[in-house]
Amino acid sequence: MNLLRFATAGSVDDGKSTLIGRLLFDTQSIMTDQLEAIEAASSKRGDEYVNLALLTDGLRAEREQGITIDVAYRYFTTPKRKFIISDCPGHIQYTRNMVTGVSTTNLVLLLVDARKGLLEQTKRHCFVASLLRIPHLVICINKIDLVDYKQERFEEIKRDFEAFSKKLEIYDVNFIPVSALNGDNIVNKSSKTPWYKGSTLLQHLEDVHISSDENYIDFRLPIQSVIRPQSKEKVDYRGYCGQVISGSIRKSEKVTVLPSGFETAVKKIEFFEKEIPEAVPGQSIVIQLENEIDISRGDMLVRKNNQPKCEQDLEAMICWFNSEPLEPSKKFIIKHTTNEAQAIIKEINYKININELSRDYSDKVIGLNDFSKIKLRCSKPLLHDAFKNNRGTGSFILIDSVNNQTVAAGMIL
Repeated sequence: MNLLRFATAGSVDDGKSTLIGRLLFDTQSIMTDQLEAIEAASSKRGDEYVNLALLTDGLRAEREQGITIDVAYRYFTTPKRKFIISDCPGHIQYTRNMVTGVSTTNLVLLLVDARKGLLEQTKRHCFVASLLRIPHLVICINKIDLVDYKQERFEEIKRDFEAFSKKLEIYDVNFIPVSALNGDNIVNKSSKTPWYKGSTLLQHLEDVHISSDENYIDFRLPIQSVIRPQSKEKVDYRGYCGQVISGSIRKSEKVTVLPSGFETAVKKIEFFEKEIPEAVPGQSIVIQLENEIDISRGDMLVRKNNQPKCEQDLEAMICWFNSEPLEPSKKFIIKHTTNEAQAIIKEINYKININELSRDYSDKVIGLNDFSKIKLRCSKPLLHDAFKNNRGTGSFILIDSVNNQTVAAGMIL
């Protein structure tokens, strides 16, 4: 049974948390004590209905304000597939939380209030999904019941989105009219939208093809640590552990160790202490090699004729996480795969105007939740690919070297 990671996104009060609550409720994925707890919380708040949004809005501040602040994760399973849901906040000041929640997903559910249409934050989240190369996008036109289930309004929002998204790199987009509060077209087909001939939200989530989303071509295994047990059973054991970011590797295949360039062959692959014939993306493995080579954390195993770039100077798009504006001359710590180095920002090229999807070359003040193209100089070469080709080796975070706060997430261009 395969796994689908998806996230909800959209503007404030578009119904993201309610939609997830409805999805969990209608698939009978809520425990009895959970349901009793949200019934009691709904009654205490004075709600006239069971507020399913409370399933994900667990923080006290979230319940008091009726908004989502931090990313909440929920899990459920159907006979066809397993799911991990990231419920992301809609407020503009929590865009950084949204970037974090969406970064590892296969699909984004972008909610649009049928009454309001596309808003600034809706466009912002759409841009983030495009920037992060999310393969699949579902536009849930929510609260369709509040516009009397009119097909004309559904088609109007669909046209507006298609016109806006022409400048974005989004290829698999589906539109579904839903009412999260009433359950229309969430799990069961709604009789109130006879004009809609597509699948329900759950059917689409179960059937969306994600096998081709993974990069099975470019083998990349960043070394996390070296295992030397020095026990009687494993006297000369030397294993290199890490997570396969992309590509696959089989026993006896030749690999190249970077940055040294030494070549060797795979002697053994272990997964949960059991030998396996092949490792694929996402698996955390221990690999043994035929030759004893000096390998340490931050090195990478690749194939000889398929290697990443190794450079100190990087061009990247970043999302700024810190409340203090970016200082170009300041020193940062860059964390990339299992590697770490010092870095400075040499140049700010431009800032992105989200509303117009344009580049602003005049404004070089990068503040909280801003997106900007920059040039970085690292203290040592980093083994990387372009983010569009490999999300694992093309992404990084920047950390303030003084207070250890994560100040930015970046995508290598």
